[in-house]
Amino acid sequence: MRLLVVEDELKMADYLRRALEGEGHAVEEAHDGDEALARALGEPFDAIVLDLNLPRRDGLDVLRQLRAAGRPTPVLILSARGQVDDRVAGLHLGADDYLPKPFAMAELLARVQALLREAVEERPTQLVHEDLVLDVATRSATRAGVRVDLPMREYGLLELLLRCAGRTLSRAQILEHVWGYHFDPGTNLVDVYIQRLRRKIDDAHPRKLIHTVSGLGYRLGAES
Repeated sequence: MRLLVVEDELKMADYLRRALEGEGHAVEEAHDGDEALARALGEPFDAIVLDLNLPRRDGLDVLRQLRAAGRPTPVLILSARGQVDDRVAGLHLGADDYLPKPFAMAELLARVQALLREAVEERPTQLVHEDLVLDVATRSATRAGVRVDLPMREYGLLELLLRCAGRTLSRAQILEHVWGYHFDPGTNLVDVYIQRLRRKIDDAHPRKLIHTVSGLGYRLGAES
């Protein structure tokens, strides 16, 4: 799963990231409210660990804007604010859970796992765009009813494109989500895998679904 940790204290952010990565998750960090909101709205995350006391924009406003934009990403509020009013405000704004500092890491990991489990259970079992269907339960794909065989990385890339259909994803975003890289290694890895997907998904069909957005990245959806 891909998680966003929003925490302005760098040591705490690093501590959380290492603990969550130890559970097998891909973890990104944001250190202020504006950065957090931009990333949460612009990138696909499976859950967000959100501190309330943030520079530039506080956590409650990040949550408010996220829900106003219709994003259902599960959110665990994490803050030194222990007052009931803050906890209630966060839950009313759409937070899924609340854990005050100081906390036991084992409890935080358990709460994050519970959020992710609920999110997976609520996800649709199929991702569909026109005649392209990806069954996430069986990890199988079809285009116009014809099965498409996909190795692990190609499957992960197609799932990401489908979940973000209509949105342009940069190469760095794709590397982070599919390969877990936190930097661009300077290779054409993404381009190679996009070409492999195109051969399997688009080559036999007059209507192409995977598009290059010049200078930006790739998008699955109607050609603009």
